[in-house]
Amino acid sequence: MLLPHDELGSGRPVVLLHARPADRTMWRRHLPLLAAAGFRAVALDLPGHGAAVLPAHHTAPPADDVLETLGHLGIDRFDIAGNSLGALVALQIAAAAPDRVRSLVAIGYRRHDQPQTDGFAAALRRERDRLAADDLEGAVQAGVQAWVSPDASPAVKEHAATMMRGNLHLRRAHGEPPRADDPDPRRLRPLAGRMLVVVGAQDFPDFVTGGEALLEGTGAGGLVVAPGAAHLVPLDQPEWTCGLLQGFLRHSQDSRES
Repeated sequence: MLLPHDELGSGRPVVLLHARPADRTMWRRHLPLLAAAGFRAVALDLPGHGAAVLPAHHTAPPADDVLETLGHLGIDRFDIAGNSLGALVALQIAAAAPDRVRSLVAIGYRRHDQPQTDGFAAALRRERDRLAADDLEGAVQAGVQAWVSPDASPAVKEHAATMMRGNLHLRRAHGEPPRADDPDPRRLRPLAGRMLVVVGAQDFPDFVTGGEALLEGTGAGGLVVAPGAAHLVPLDQPEWTCGLLQGFLRHSQDSRES
């Protein structure tokens, strides 16, 4: 399945994967910043999100669709950054096609089998209860409250609400997207020196625990905390995220060239 995408710039490709509540437009402020810094920035809609309508009986894992789309775009090797679901898919890709991944940034990641804290479980339950009551707008607002910083601007909150609303309509019409399974972290150890793990300072503790477990399992470095950000770090703090990405990508390139 070829995925809808936006791209800007030329040079070293950087693939950007969004979170489950979002779509590729969560990266719209990042594309010009990365392009101006000399990168070819590519943001994709994952299957069942944004404009990526699921075909009937589509069962391929999202990582396969991302790799197929990148092949179609002529992108063989790339750096990749993902938030939440996007981080999971990025890790899947690194485990399945390690020779294609130069470096990886995982933002807001936790394994599916990780125990949930009470606060995180309650946030998920509020969204589910609103959907069960056929209150789509209530579910959207519960999602904004859970995943976006309370200090975010009204424009950022409305952008998040628009993405969540669109995804809920899409799932009502076409069903849930295929689940992305967590990769064995041992398969990611060759990438340890080229991996960055990030969590929002205002995110649920579950994602701090998840990030630390990923670091421990892969042997990567320390956890980076994004100031003033909840779960959707790239949406809450786009300039900070771009600065982090650019610095990390340049460092990883310099390390290989030295």
